[in-house]
Amino acid sequence: MSHSKTPPAYIDCAQFLSRSSLKAKLKMKYKQPLALAIATLLYPSFTLADQVNNDEVELAPVTITDTREAALKSETSATVSQASEEDIEFIQPGHPSEVLNRMPGVHVNVTGGEGHMTAIRQPITTSAVYLYLEDGIPTRSTGFYNHNALYEINVPQSAGIEVSKGPGSALYGSDAMAAVVNVSTKAAPEETKGNVNLELGSFGWQRLLIGGGTASLNHGIRADLNLTHTDGWRDSTEYDRQSANFRLDSFLDNGFKVKTLLNVSNIDQETAGSSRLLEDDYKNHPTRNYTPISMRKVESVRLSSAIEKEVGARLYSITPYFRYNSMELLPNWSLSYDPNTYTTENKSAGLMMKIRQDFVPMRTRLIVGADVDYSPGSMDQNRIDPTKEGNYYIDYTVEEKLYDYDVTFASVSPYAHIETSPTDKLRINAGLRLDYMRYDYENNLTALDSGSHQRPEDTEVDYKHVSPKLGATYAINDYVNTFLSYRHAFRVPSQGQLFRQGKSTNTVDLKPVKVDNYEIGLRGSLGERADSKVSYEVSVYYMVKSDDILTFKHADGSRETMNAGETLHKGIETGLSMPLHADVDLAVSYAYTEFTYENWKPNETTDYSDNELEAAPRDIGNIALGYHPSQLNGGKMELEFVHLGQYWMDQANTETYKGHQLLNLRIQYPVNPQFKLSARILNLEDKTYATNASYKPAAFGNPEKFEYAPGMPRTAYVSANYSF
Repeated sequence: MSHSKTPPAYIDCAQFLSRSSLKAKLKMKYKQPLALAIATLLYPSFTLADQVNNDEVELAPVTITDTREAALKSETSATVSQASEEDIEFIQPGHPSEVLNRMPGVHVNVTGGEGHMTAIRQPITTSAVYLYLEDGIPTRSTGFYNHNALYEINVPQSAGIEVSKGPGSALYGSDAMAAVVNVSTKAAPEETKGNVNLELGSFGWQRLLIGGGTASLNHGIRADLNLTHTDGWRDSTEYDRQSANFRLDSFLDNGFKVKTLLNVSNIDQETAGSSRLLEDDYKNHPTRNYTPISMRKVESVRLSSAIEKEVGARLYSITPYFRYNSMELLPNWSLSYDPNTYTTENKSAGLMMKIRQDFVPMRTRLIVGADVDYSPGSMDQNRIDPTKEGNYYIDYTVEEKLYDYDVTFASVSPYAHIETSPTDKLRINAGLRLDYMRYDYENNLTALDSGSHQRPEDTEVDYKHVSPKLGATYAINDYVNTFLSYRHAFRVPSQGQLFRQGKSTNTVDLKPVKVDNYEIGLRGSLGERADSKVSYEVSVYYMVKSDDILTFKHADGSRETMNAGETLHKGIETGLSMPLHADVDLAVSYAYTEFTYENWKPNETTDYSDNELEAAPRDIGNIALGYHPSQLNGGKMELEFVHLGQYWMDQANTETYKGHQLLNLRIQYPVNPQFKLSARILNLEDKTYATNASYKPAAFGNPEKFEYAPGMPRTAYVSANYSF
């Protein structure tokens, strides 16, 4: 590679993203905004490519998720937060929240095991407003979305996590409304390497992580295994998982490059970790569990093969994939108003295709592609009659079948993305995606148009939606750039919202949720180098969501699903990292938000317009203070402060949860290059706090009720890691 200070507009990606480059922490000395190298794969690159001397190249910060291509972060018109492989290895997350909650504007709570609910420019929600990817491929079909999709990904053995905040439908389609979360898998090492990590912790926590791989000639292979068990800190919250990842990277003699991934997971969980307690038990007996009968069993398989060939300035890419998911669930959250147990099964076959063309004039890049998805599935749901003693559900009997149907989701989605630089400082991007989607629903029971569990007749539901985006970045100087963007996003109703009607009469006619997001931001570094250790990012967004699919809770406890007018989401997100001393560094993230119902009248007597959304924290913050003296032999100590602001506990804005603050402590000590010890203590002060909270006013003879899902008490973990 040339030693010139200004690299060419496009660089061979085999060099750009080689393993030696990654070891250089993806930094490049540059004097002006420059286009990134041609990517050989959609996501993490092959490791068997030509190597680059670490002293010759330092690569600038790179993003992938926002454009489906490797791109300079300085030329990305979106707010993107990242956690590197090194970050994950230090944090050693027992739950994805331990990584994600360090990012500005991101809050992920813990609902037991690795279950979660997320708030990114949204309330803490189970709605399908986030798209979860693994190496760029959605982990679930649109029609069979699950808010817990991250637990099917082997996060602690991943190569990194990237969160592109705001709408992403112009490239990814439905569900990419508030954020796109992409988890990258580890590539094969250049030589035979392996790693074993054994971890023990409070409440019967046991985890064994084994990984490694090898390379030979034009092929490299890697395998990772995750075996996790915990008894759970609350009664009846045991959790087991077995996950395995296999990755094969191949460089064929004809110039084709192939990345094949196989991911298998089995999860068996007592789900009562998310169940709420009455206020007295929450404060005095938090280990109690009112719903010990609840459970979840998940099996998932994902197989994909990314095939690419580069011819001159053009890249051809095709990625076929297969997904399988089954879930058996007895939900704890509906035991009080709709006790049931159900099983879903979904198989997906899909194809992701694209052509990328680079042009010399104005460093223009054009990407055109199409995604095709065919996902048949089924739903089988039974009413149960639970046995209750006091506040406790201790047993149940299975009664009549409520739903039994087959449904196939199919979509064809062409898209286009273009970037160009009219000047050295200005880069403009635009994109457009057209989604054609259809549900083919077949009811295996009799249709019902009344009662608490209505069932529609056999039907087809079609959707067509156009998602545009427009953005620009401008380099104020060598170290500071700004961006602005407009992005539109949408999500179609899931199969459950459409065809598990409950007492609603209109669910088959539900409209897609739509979002228009406007954003402006500033980011940069201090000093004479673009890779200065002092870096910052500030972004302000204004998001209007219309036809939101919400559940209205009637006074008698029953629920009804409907499109709910318009909501307004606005906020500011900030991030700062800097050294305080040669041995001390600081990372700060903070977000302030306001989410309101602009227009929602669920019935003639109820008007929530101008109210704030429930379960929407006013602010979210994180401070990490790191200490890495020479005495730690290259290791590190860290004290982390986590803040969650107050939020309304009900739609009527009657009562609030005051929020909470937690301290976490981590330490890592390398004994030698092959062996290191780690420890962490979460909730160091052993505070009482809630992962979610709700308020129910007195109605129908029932008393006023405050309910809280207690968060984990002080929890300690120790681990030993051996590399060979």
